[in-house]
Amino acid sequence: MTDQLRLMAVHAHPDDESSKGAATMAKYVSEGVDVLVVTCTGGERGSILNPKLQGDKYIEEHIHEVRKKEMDEAREILGVKQEWLGFVDSGLPEGDPLPPLPDGCFALEDVDKAAGELVKQIRSFRPQVITTYDENGGYPHPDHIMTHKISMVAFEGAADAEKYPEAEFGPAYQPQKLYYNQGFNRPRTEALHNAMLDRGLESPYGDWLKRWDEFQRAERTITTHVPCAEFYEIRDKALIAHATQIDPDGGWFKVPMEIQKEVWPTEEYELAKSLVDTSLPEDDLFAGIRDNA
Repeated sequence: MTDQLRLMAVHAHPDDESSKGAATMAKYVSEGVDVLVVTCTGGERGSILNPKLQGDKYIEEHIHEVRKKEMDEAREILGVKQEWLGFVDSGLPEGDPLPPLPDGCFALEDVDKAAGELVKQIRSFRPQVITTYDENGGYPHPDHIMTHKISMVAFEGAADAEKYPEAEFGPAYQPQKLYYNQGFNRPRTEALHNAMLDRGLESPYGDWLKRWDEFQRAERTITTHVPCAEFYEIRDKALIAHATQIDPDGGWFKVPMEIQKEVWPTEEYELAKSLVDTSLPEDDLFAGIRDNA
């Protein structure tokens, strides 16, 4: 296994893996990289966002089972492995003031203890590279922020046999690089928005850009652009597999595929931790690792 490249993508809910970095994962799978998605929660409290499925009593009463089946389908489409950490979806609090988080949910777990479950997965799979969310969660969902927290603790903790004893958590192991998903960045959004307008088409990103200004969202440092346009169709197919969350006629798919591939053929990441030498900007999550694998 010493010459096998391995990538772990840590996500909060089923469907996050298909909306963040899915084309990158499909690209690496095609190259023979071993890819594992770790899903922290079952997505039990996620709203049914596809209007065609809203009001379906079976789905409402069996949402956990339905979302698991959707994840199974998306996993097969992407060609990745997948593991559940088994935590309970916290839901997205709404209102002013915000209501308290529900007892027993992921976001209220002890960070070090929850990170131990991820340490087990890291020590078992032994990835050189891990992707996760930044400190804002990509957007401020409590489960996304918690996913960031446990990922940061587990990245270091996987190598710490004192904090996480090998008898319980498996042999110590140190991943070499950790990235934040930054696919929803402003340069990409503006480029696709302008490309649609230049072609006389209606852009789905006008409101996005207005909200960007309203929220005064700070720009992130993008270090890594992974070319993966030939896998965009696989990405979209995996996303559509999450039928309760994605409307196939919705805004996700308004930009024609040929425009996406021409205007923005990469997915973006922010290198947060690296124990190997690499030159920025990168076009490969395994830069600095491949030559030594």
